Amino acid sequence: MTYSNLTDKSLEELIALLKEKKVLLFELKTKLKTMQLTNTSEIRAAKKEIAQVQTAITAVRAN
Repeated sequence: MTYSNLTDKSLEELIALLKEKKVLLFELKTKLKTMQLTNTSEIRAAKKEIAQVQTAITAVRAN
């Protein structure tokens, strides 16, 4: 997912996407704690996507 894809979405869509990504991050962290996560770079990618969505939300609210 790129930032340019996020700028086309409405505020409601962005908020729903943010909740989705936060749930995904929680699941990844849980898998890490229980030694079920094989690719730990997924956590970093999820955090990056959350930051991109939060930036897009801020940009939408500023307009």
